[in-house]
Amino acid sequence: MSITNSLPAAAHEAPRLAGRLKVVLAVLLVAQFMLAVDFSILNVALPAIGDDLGFSLADLQWVATAFALCAAGFTLFFGRIGDLIGRKRIFLGSLALLGAASLAGGLAPGPEVLIVARVAQGLATAAATPAGLALLTTSFPEGPLREKALGLNGALMSAGFTAGAVLGGVLTDLLSWRWAFFVNVPVAVAVLLVAPAVIAESRPAARPTIDLPGALSVTLGLLGVVYGLTRAGEHGWADPLALTGLLAGAVLLVVFYLVERRAAQPLVPVRVLRKRTVAWGNVLGLLAFVTETSLVYLLTLYMQKTLGFSALAAGLSFGVLGAGTVTGGVLAPKAIARTSTTAVLVGGGLLQAVFTAVLIFLGDTPASVGLLLPATFLGGVGNMLVIVGFMVTATTGLPDHEQGLATGLASMSQQVGITMGTPIMSAVATAAAGGVASAGAILHGVTTAISVNAVLVLLGVLLAAVFLRRDRAYA
Repeated sequence: MSITNSLPAAAHEAPRLAGRLKVVLAVLLVAQFMLAVDFSILNVALPAIGDDLGFSLADLQWVATAFALCAAGFTLFFGRIGDLIGRKRIFLGSLALLGAASLAGGLAPGPEVLIVARVAQGLATAAATPAGLALLTTSFPEGPLREKALGLNGALMSAGFTAGAVLGGVLTDLLSWRWAFFVNVPVAVAVLLVAPAVIAESRPAARPTIDLPGALSVTLGLLGVVYGLTRAGEHGWADPLALTGLLAGAVLLVVFYLVERRAAQPLVPVRVLRKRTVAWGNVLGLLAFVTETSLVYLLTLYMQKTLGFSALAAGLSFGVLGAGTVTGGVLAPKAIARTSTTAVLVGGGLLQAVFTAVLIFLGDTPASVGLLLPATFLGGVGNMLVIVGFMVTATTGLPDHEQGLATGLASMSQQVGITMGTPIMSAVATAAAGGVASAGAILHGVTTAISVNAVLVLLGVLLAAVFLRRDRAYA
């Protein structure tokens, strides 16, 4: 049944957060915002890093790829580990690792140390993200309080991805690319000082054994898929290594499913994967992150290559998108309480689709910014409604001892979506531009990819309407 079905009017008013819960929420939100910033803060700084440390052009992409592979590939595994040894313990340990890795990256004397630091940052993110989300869902009871917490969390995570692009440009231009690493250190220290006193440990009473075959197959499968997608975005979909990675990843994920069907204590019980809210909620989350993060890439390309904006000016323009996501995060729990999660998923998706499609009419003059800014704001509101709806849907109806699993799956959808979006849309834009680097060709490539982006958003709307109908949303 719907979470809002048959509730009295007073129940629609979200209860206020108590003093301790406010501190818990603040600590977890600060940590999740920092993790989101890390996904994009180095994108603008890559050329400066390459020049300073002597990266070859071919190797420079590993600064981003090493992080993405670990952040996406190990998320589900670490989410389950948090269930077994304690989410608070793994959350604090991973933040300590992130702070140390960030310090090492900022002090790196050469490429090797920097890549090792990025691997460590990716592993820390893979552990901290699902642990933080699980602590969030178990600290707040299912219902209005949890929806409010997830709404704020989703808003700050999406805003963090946008803020990373802005902050990376500002720090690189005004100080040095090294500060894109150093900025994490005081934040991690502050969270580590406060969190132990205010966050309660969360783990199941009985500790099952680790499903090693399942953990290996899903981790290696995700690594293969993410590597293949990243390679395809850089070298094209016909690249042999890209195809090998994608094929190997797909085979290993099938193996993972078969292993889970027979395992006595599976990493991901098949009954959980068959739950409508978990399965379709994560599909919608994947589409939400694929579309919005790739749109940031497409619009960055448009503003710099067609309109001639600087990297900093382009980054600052995304502040409007960030404002839209924060607005959507604030509105989402209220909208869910007044209607239903499914209605928010459908309504938010339609809003995002409409204002993504509007961007097809972008031109080659700066006057187009008058269209771009309001469209990205309203599209950001719609995208965040979908993201919060996905988080609520994918974590509803599961007991606390499986919240690490649920949030691990949700984090995996988020991180794989972030990784998938750019290479997919880059390939579409490049093919449509015909390999020509002129402003007009790039504009045509970008608007073609935006059309595909809007179609993917509409696909999510259709899936939500069909498979998460209100009467069956939480069956």
